[in-house]
Amino acid sequence: MGKRKLPLYEELVAFAKRKPYSFHVPGHKNGKINIMKRNVHYYNILKIDVTELTGLDDLHDPSSCIEEAQKLTAIVYDVQNSYFLVNGSTVGNLAMVLAVCEEDDVVLVQRNCHKSIMNALQLVGVKPIFLSADIDEQAQVPVGVSYEIVQAALQRYPQAKALILTHPNYYGMSINLEPIIEAAHAQNIPVLVDEAHGAHFCIGDPFPRSALAYGADIVVHSAHKTLPAMTMGAYLHINSSLIDSSKVENCLSMLQSSSPSYPIMASLDIARAFLEELKEIGTEEVFSFLYNFRTDLCSIPQIQVLEHARQDWIKITIQSRCSLSGYELQQVLEREGIYTELADPLNVLLVLPLEVQDDYKIIINKIKIALESYPILTKSKIASSDASKANLTIFPYSYKELKKMRKETILLKEAQGRIAAEQILPYPPGIPLIMNGERITKEHIKSFNTLKSSGARFQGFSDEERIEVYIV
Repeated sequence: MGKRKLPLYEELVAFAKRKPYSFHVPGHKNGKINIMKRNVHYYNILKIDVTELTGLDDLHDPSSCIEEAQKLTAIVYDVQNSYFLVNGSTVGNLAMVLAVCEEDDVVLVQRNCHKSIMNALQLVGVKPIFLSADIDEQAQVPVGVSYEIVQAALQRYPQAKALILTHPNYYGMSINLEPIIEAAHAQNIPVLVDEAHGAHFCIGDPFPRSALAYGADIVVHSAHKTLPAMTMGAYLHINSSLIDSSKVENCLSMLQSSSPSYPIMASLDIARAFLEELKEIGTEEVFSFLYNFRTDLCSIPQIQVLEHARQDWIKITIQSRCSLSGYELQQVLEREGIYTELADPLNVLLVLPLEVQDDYKIIINKIKIALESYPILTKSKIASSDASKANLTIFPYSYKELKKMRKETILLKEAQGRIAAEQILPYPPGIPLIMNGERITKEHIKSFNTLKSSGARFQGFSDEERIEVYIV
């Protein structure tokens, strides 16, 4: 172990240097097809876009370079097992739920979970109990579930088979998970955490603690979100005797592509090496850059930089101090070639790199110039788009019962009290406003109208005036 810094990537490069003749898939033949040669942005990477050839291992049965790369990843994260994911954290979330839960199991789930968690719950056919998250007063977005709500749910549902949490939220805000995880473990309930945005937390200070450090049993990381990995590159980690790793491996084998992308896997190998280097050299320079970027943004009078007690330093949430909504502020920045991660009615989210960028003062100056013509105003906060006010949300019907029901389409404004047969999903961040199987409330409809009037985009919601509901 440790003989090679990048076992998978180095094997791929060595293979490409041999200039092999390809009589195998994929059809671009190591990039030699002429149309690929003409598209230079693809050409070089296609030399390592190969398949399970001799010496290049097999993600679904790793025994050499992929196995070594995954073991090195487990060492960096200080866990029992780490797995490469080529279908994003989505496939990790699906796999962990399918491996731990069975049909009709009671499962405690943080309400502001990603849609992939919702899809997993529906695939298994569990009985979900949704736990409402506390709302950050400044950003007006849900953060984490309080210990009190989790403890009450554990007492009411001691038969629960899993507690599923999201940490941090999309905006990089986190909470102390230690008492929550300890409470679940006291009842032998495993804790599954979608930590998509915290793949870098293992670096340590000044970043928040990872759910792994708090004792979570399975954690999924979107490496591509904050580390130098290609899109769809992610990790799944197991660090618990409460989890049957063979079940997780079986689910991953079923859910992941049988033709996994070698460039994505190689980028996961590189991302792990990047973390190792950061741990070795320390975060002082990176932190100084992140701190200075945040401080310089604070000097622009037209925007406010939000603070949170447990804030990820690479995430910066800003609000307009002028007449601009979050969506409008995002559009102003895009006209300057500055593309942000997301906007909502109040906020714009910036995701900074984990490396010093020498041109950052140019970017700050562009933002300052773009906003200087807007007068500063005092404006009231827009109500939170999180429509769930109850501590616990229980679906009136099981997924099994819902499958047997007929559906109809009605006007959303007339849907109060009906059971939603589709989800309303503002995207990004991909957190359902209304869940499939949930009873639609007056607050849901009000929140939808607020989001729509502010310019929100909804994914998979074909008609913004009508919604499918079940005929009960």
